[in-house]
Amino acid sequence: MSRRIDLTNEYQYREMQSRTRRHFIKQCTTGLGGIALGGLLGCNRNAPVDPVPDLESYIRKQVPHFAPSAKRIIYLHMAGAPSQLELFDYKPELAKLDGKDCPQSLLEGKKFAFIQGVPKMLGPQAAFSPRGNSGMVVSDNLPHFSSVVDDVTLIKTMHTDQFNHAPAQLLLQTGSPRLGRPSMGSWVTYGLGSENEDLPGFMVLVSGGNTPDAGKSVWGSGFLPSVYQGVQCRSEGDPVLFVSNPSGINGSLRKQTIDAINDINEKEYKEFGDPETLTRISQYEMAYRMQTSVPEVMDINDEPDYIHEMYGTEPGKTSFANNCLLARRLVEKGVRFVQLFDWGWDMHGVAEREALDTGLPIKCKPIDKAMTALVKDLKQRGLLDDTLVVWGGEFGRTPMQENRGGKEWPYKGRDHHTEAFPVWMAGGGVKGGFTLGETDEIGYYGIKDKVHVHDLQATIMHLMGMDHEKFTYFAQGRDFRLTDVSGKVVSKVIA
Repeated sequence: MSRRIDLTNEYQYREMQSRTRRHFIKQCTTGLGGIALGGLLGCNRNAPVDPVPDLESYIRKQVPHFAPSAKRIIYLHMAGAPSQLELFDYKPELAKLDGKDCPQSLLEGKKFAFIQGVPKMLGPQAAFSPRGNSGMVVSDNLPHFSSVVDDVTLIKTMHTDQFNHAPAQLLLQTGSPRLGRPSMGSWVTYGLGSENEDLPGFMVLVSGGNTPDAGKSVWGSGFLPSVYQGVQCRSEGDPVLFVSNPSGINGSLRKQTIDAINDINEKEYKEFGDPETLTRISQYEMAYRMQTSVPEVMDINDEPDYIHEMYGTEPGKTSFANNCLLARRLVEKGVRFVQLFDWGWDMHGVAEREALDTGLPIKCKPIDKAMTALVKDLKQRGLLDDTLVVWGGEFGRTPMQENRGGKEWPYKGRDHHTEAFPVWMAGGGVKGGFTLGETDEIGYYGIKDKVHVHDLQATIMHLMGMDHEKFTYFAQGRDFRLTDVSGKVVSKVIA
């Protein structure tokens, strides 16, 4: 009997908690003061935040700030940070220092991921030659890429603030080394919309056997409505997880189910006004459309044999080559931002596959062929002029050999380096056959035309017709932008 009374009292108390202002205010961690502060900071339903658009307005092509040079982007991120000293930045003076103790001036006041004590200097582990009419100096590790250098702008003096992979990847892709900010692809699709109502505006492809160290946050939407986050596709198996009908469910029943769910979502939105409910409605509708559109665009079997040979593709498998071909097919269909992540570029030299003289050439071979084919294929189809292709890692590698634990290892590798690393861009309004920036005689510091990560982001946004300083989103009580509070457009690379 007493138990029944306790349950009744508890039920009444729970009802009062959810329905009365007195109980709500009592339960607030900071009470009325917190509510007042939230109101001052704009954290209320009347704050000037942008509502989530419905599906129709989301897919509609938006108007940029000014005439863009590029309509779409393919971003190739080599997760782990390729060594610039074996690919794009030849340093004969460094070869003369090979095996000598690293000068203290290069170590004092510096942070390294693994170097301890006094490491040895390490000369270039590849041969270099001038390539193309422009004479761009490129490593023999990239023989195919050498054929498209006259279509490429190479930036040799990129620098970053972060020397560990996850924070550096986040800074490059979201503008902040901490979790919670929208990715570059999310910003672009939020600002410009999509050109195809049957495909997401931002799609992601991953190769190398792993996701980036920062995880899926590097293609997340952060505080932007989640309809703008990247949709990960696969080149093996179902193109998008869970987009296919469950066993025993046909297309008609699937549509009825989605309609029923969205009826509930619409009622919930009318009751609570949560804009994320509109996002759910849009995503259910998009998923239904994708059942037809995605398998078609993701099926590379209908490509001619010479295309498969050019890229080095193997239909049915997961590979960077397959993803490059898929990226071309996706931008052809109107996808605004295609992001490729390829894992496995962290050449520390603690194992043979991480050695600069053995592992790196093996890693480069398929990537070199596929990324070169992508540039050539876009060009031959008339797409390169208004498609921006970007390639790079999250930071560079040290001129000295890594000595993890203060020991010399049998394989040759380099530690993380923030002061100088390469990024190349092609198409989309950038110069061809152009090299920007110079590093010192050993490739340690940028000494001319240094480009920060935020500068690269500002330049990419500019090429897409967006003013990075005016392109903001109100969240958490203030305006945010991709470039945070810095960044300038690198006008020297713009054609």
